[in-house]
Amino acid sequence: MFYYLLKYVLLGPLLRVVFRPRVEGLEHVPADGAAIVAGNHLSFSDHFLMPAILGRRITFLAKAEYFTGPGVKGRLTAAFFRSAGQIPVDRSGKDAGRAAIREGLGVLRRGELLGIYPEGTRSHDGRLYKGKVGVAVMALQARAPVVPCAMIGTFEAQPPGRVVPRIRPVVIRFGAPLDFSRYAGMEEEKAVLRAVTDEIMYAILSLSGQEYVDEYAAVAKDGQNGSEGRRGRGFPRSPLG
Repeated sequence: MFYYLLKYVLLGPLLRVVFRPRVEGLEHVPADGAAIVAGNHLSFSDHFLMPAILGRRITFLAKAEYFTGPGVKGRLTAAFFRSAGQIPVDRSGKDAGRAAIREGLGVLRRGELLGIYPEGTRSHDGRLYKGKVGVAVMALQARAPVVPCAMIGTFEAQPPGRVVPRIRPVVIRFGAPLDFSRYAGMEEEKAVLRAVTDEIMYAILSLSGQEYVDEYAAVAKDGQNGSEGRRGRGFPRSPLG
């Protein structure tokens, strides 16, 4: 109930005024049934812009820190995300990753729309980083199509660290659904999971036009004080050639 109150009354109209989103390819999002929307992640605003423009409800896997912050601000943030039906994800280890996959599969098995950022965290510099294979595990186990999505302009509107977004237009671009049924029964194969993930990231890259970095975003963030990370490395070859 609170989700739809946010979408249509409290937050949705405000977001449309501030960001004036131009939506492209919305017809690629299935009208019903389970599907994964996999997108790049450039801004805190991404969590709210996509739900505001989609006709269907979408549930995101959100980092656990949004639910465990200290003080009044932390409690308000946690209450907000819980009321909007978002799922906390502990990113601190492999077992935590499995728990996140279980939660995501629960959403898909109910025939709902699941939102996920394969990079695992926001880009700190506007580039697109290597995807984690959790999205592939869920797509194969749930046999759900993956709709690639590119958020364009949200980094400039609200980069990490900026609380109040700049008023500027953004583009939300959806691509054709990716079908991975050819890999049915192969969700335990590491090479298959990597290939599926790379195909998803390649589709996002094609939509967003970002520079790609063949490194996990969290690793790049940890090392940014010492070095700049590997810029402009070639994207892994798409499994489709």
